[in-house]
Amino acid sequence: MSDRDIIGGKPRAEGGAGRRSGRARTMGWAGRLALVGFVAVAIGVIWVSNLLLTERFTTQTRNRAEVRQALYAGNLMSELQRNSIVPILLSRDPILVGALTSRDFSQTSQHLIAYVDEIGAAGITLLDESGRVVAATDRSLLGANNRQTPSFIDALRSNDTIFKSTALDNNAYEFSYSRRIDVNGALAGVIVVKVDLAKFEKSWAGISDAVIVVNSEGNIILSTEPRWRSKSEGEALATRDAPTAIERAFQITTDWSADPNETYLGGEAVMRLESRIPFRGWRMTSFTTYASVRERVNGVLALEIMGFAILLAGAFYLTSRRAVSRAGLFQRESAELRQLNAALQREIAERKRAEKSLEVAEQTLAQSSKLAVLGEMSAAVSHELNQPLAAMKTYLAGARLLIKRKRSEEALASFGRIDDLIERMGAITKQLKSYARKGSDQLHPIDLRDCVSSALSMMEPQFKQGAVEIIRSLPPEPVVVDGDRVRLEQVLVNLLRNAFDASKHSDEPQIEILVTGGTQASVTVRDNGTGIENLDTLFEPFYTTKAPGDGVGLGLAISSGIVTELGGRLMARNRPGGGAAFEMVLPLSEEAKHAAE
Repeated sequence: MSDRDIIGGKPRAEGGAGRRSGRARTMGWAGRLALVGFVAVAIGVIWVSNLLLTERFTTQTRNRAEVRQALYAGNLMSELQRNSIVPILLSRDPILVGALTSRDFSQTSQHLIAYVDEIGAAGITLLDESGRVVAATDRSLLGANNRQTPSFIDALRSNDTIFKSTALDNNAYEFSYSRRIDVNGALAGVIVVKVDLAKFEKSWAGISDAVIVVNSEGNIILSTEPRWRSKSEGEALATRDAPTAIERAFQITTDWSADPNETYLGGEAVMRLESRIPFRGWRMTSFTTYASVRERVNGVLALEIMGFAILLAGAFYLTSRRAVSRAGLFQRESAELRQLNAALQREIAERKRAEKSLEVAEQTLAQSSKLAVLGEMSAAVSHELNQPLAAMKTYLAGARLLIKRKRSEEALASFGRIDDLIERMGAITKQLKSYARKGSDQLHPIDLRDCVSSALSMMEPQFKQGAVEIIRSLPPEPVVVDGDRVRLEQVLVNLLRNAFDASKHSDEPQIEILVTGGTQASVTVRDNGTGIENLDTLFEPFYTTKAPGDGVGLGLAISSGIVTELGGRLMARNRPGGGAAFEMVLPLSEEAKHAAE
């Protein structure tokens, strides 16, 4: 090889490398341009899809809202028409007419209660010709004078059924139909049927964002938002402290378009639909947010973005093996995460089922414990029932003899005594029924003095049989807590039952019950028995000091759980002079706290 060949070949190699470098730079710029073009096309497709899908899903949402509003208006009209017939039927009812004629209203209220259960009205009231309430489904209204009420006055002026909507103090409205009752052409009374339209507000609130019904005067008479009632629509929409349901919808709603059917509340757009109700010029207006539209559009756009992402990943796969390997790694990690997520979801579902099963088992054990105590109580109650049964037999024999001697008045007196005995037997069996039924999840204000009296009444046959002295100390004023009466009575019966078992071997068995109020409510049950051996494990399940067959050790555990759920605590201690003391401490209800303050 010559020097010339070596020198001449060097420039040729450098030229080939330069051409390859130039081609690489050209391909790099082409790839960048292709990537920019791909991104521009993807953005354009997503933008157009967003506009088209938004318009389509908005139309669908508006159509569904119109159908829903038509159903609401139809249900409202159906309820009004159904209740409008009731006053006509009741004005011709022979029992009501006979009661107004004879002035005997002893069974009239019960007759109206049977009617209100069948028709689903809010209430029925019967007034005599002077406007006095002589019968009502709400017995607290008996004797009230409604002579100046619009329903009574308008009914006297017309022979037809009169509909009235009356504004109440809490801005709500009361709707009623009234009709006069004539007997032989003379006024005998007025029947008033209250229509329950508030139930529609609750059903609407669970489906629509906001629904209002406006009367002919422009005032809102029904609304899913309580603060809007008795206002005009403009005043309601101008309210700054918007209800939480609408406020939450506004937070995720964006301004869509300049549609004249849209209303702006708090700076956000909602769809406003209005329809006429063929009843006294009423109108219904519904407000629907665009949250569901955005969710559906975002779902489709997410699929499109995912498709473009897959295409982009494919392009990277063709241009770079390293990108492919990374994409594969990411896919494997994503698959593992999905599997882990699915496994976690299954585990969460299994734990929820286990927790639910445990809750059902705890409730079943609580009910079984109640029924076990109930079985023991029934033996003593049967003894109490034998006495009135024997007395009834004696009274019946005497009444039979008096009737043979034609002394009917004295026989009726015997029947009255038998009726008193039957009421006494019913009261005894009613205690067993109330103790056997399951409690409610809802909490109500309860006077602890009533719970103590009821629990003592249920345990009275056993106390009499065991000759137990009961010392009761109750305050003169109510001690009100928030709770479930059945469950509180179950706790008290368990405590009284334990005190009875602990003191029945004493020479002079004694049980003391002390109820106190103040900053918190307290019920203390003391006995003069043998006391408690192990205070640490007393409230653990299945711990018992009774003989086999006398108990399973769940009473105190269940009672402690009930008191804890109500926000209180159950404590036990031994008395210095012998015996044990159980103290149940519960927080006072809000009303009782305000009254104390």
